[in-house]
Amino acid sequence: MIRQRSSVRSRGSSSTTISDPREKVKDCCRKFVAFMCTQVGVGGLIVAYALVGAASFMSIETQEPNPLIEHVVTLRRNCAAELWDVTEQLNLFNSSIWHYEADLVLKRYQDDFAEAIRRGYDGRSPEEVWNFPAALMFCLAVFTMIGYGNMVPRTAWGKGATVIYATFGIPLYILYFMNMGKVLASTFKWLYTWFHECSHRSDEDGGLGGLEDGPGGLAGGRKRIIVPTTACLWVITIYIATGTIMFAEWEKWTYLDSAYFCVTSLCKIGIGDLVPGANILDSQSGKPTKLVINFVYMLLGMGLVAMCYILMREEVRIKMQEIKEDTRLCLEDLSAKFAKCCGTKDSQYYD
Repeated sequence: MIRQRSSVRSRGSSSTTISDPREKVKDCCRKFVAFMCTQVGVGGLIVAYALVGAASFMSIETQEPNPLIEHVVTLRRNCAAELWDVTEQLNLFNSSIWHYEADLVLKRYQDDFAEAIRRGYDGRSPEEVWNFPAALMFCLAVFTMIGYGNMVPRTAWGKGATVIYATFGIPLYILYFMNMGKVLASTFKWLYTWFHECSHRSDEDGGLGGLEDGPGGLAGGRKRIIVPTTACLWVITIYIATGTIMFAEWEKWTYLDSAYFCVTSLCKIGIGDLVPGANILDSQSGKPTKLVINFVYMLLGMGLVAMCYILMREEVRIKMQEIKEDTRLCLEDLSAKFAKCCGTKDSQYYD
């Protein structure tokens, strides 16, 4: 009876715990945090972070007009007015003086216009610069630490938002980098193992060449298959070659420039002299798909870089274990031979 009462009480307490709304909220929060720590959750979180950041920067940077555009319009208006004044005063009396004064006006306008270009004037309004795909690429360049430099925030709010966005985005990207690398490494290792076993199945059936124990093998006598460094390099080379052809066709770059852009971007050098969709014609002709595909290409490519890093590190670790084991066996063999040799000499001496 006492046991039955205690079981009834425990059931009642557990039911009240489950039915408690606070416990339900806590349980949902735990499940959500656990899901966000998985590979799928981190990937979705980094994409959502980029989308929210793109929308935020669009809203911030398009609130205020670019003062350089108004400055250049004023320069053009003043230059035209000064040329008209010079023409009214001098064109009927002395043509040489008119040419001299007109050259001075044009030279002053040229210097002011060049200064505006050095300050970042490119002929585009904030709405044309900060379209959604371009803002998405800006967010990618910030939290992946590429930093192309072709797009920069002009307003004070935009600069402050960039600091906060990078502070939280860089650790999130590092988490994505490691998790995505593990997923791709496991997938590529499984594929490589499957192909390796299919290609060597006949050899394994015909003899015992595929069985091995020790540090290079598994506990069941099955040989451990290591993804070689050359396979990782081939994957990266094929990925870069694909991006080279794609960007060369889209952007009308040379293949050298396209390969140069892919390598500098995937290595996170981010020089910024070549960026897809950075010219005025692409931004005004409504071709945002290129920038979206570039976003996916860069994000997936950095995952492949992480994959190659993990696989190469595993190969180096296993090779070092094998070298350590071979060195140990060699030293044991040498010590045994030395002991045997010393024992033989001693026996001859005593005889």
